[in-house]
Amino acid sequence: MEVRSFLDSMNMKPGDRLFDHIDRAILGSKVGVAVFSPRYCESYFCLHELALFMESKKRVIPIFYDVKPSELVVKDNGTCPAKELQRFSLALEEAKYTVGLTFDSLKGDWSEILRDASDAVIMNLLEVEEERKTMKRKL
Repeated sequence: MEVRSFLDSMNMKPGDRLFDHIDRAILGSKVGVAVFSPRYCESYFCLHELALFMESKKRVIPIFYDVKPSELVVKDNGTCPAKELQRFSLALEEAKYTVGLTFDSLKGDWSEILRDASDAVIMNLLEVEEERKTMKRKL
């Protein structure tokens, strides 16, 4: 099984249109990793990406980095349409109730969280692949 990752800073070049590349990468993915930080909900891009993952029924592995799931709330700062706020809130609620990993930067070990996240991605990819094979056999 080939594992290809997408990270905007590594897979894009100057002049690329953000939403075109990121949306295409999300829609073509099998598993996503969302790293929730205390300021995550202030980023339109982060919330858009999360919503697209959830709306396209992709598996998402949440990493709660210095934040508890209950602390994550979409705030209306007056610049985002109400429909988008609702979309983001629904995605965030779904993510908050998905089993994830937690990391406390004051106590945690970076190598440990990276290993755990890598293991979680591989396990989820294997499960997605097995589900795909099972669906093919049923057809």
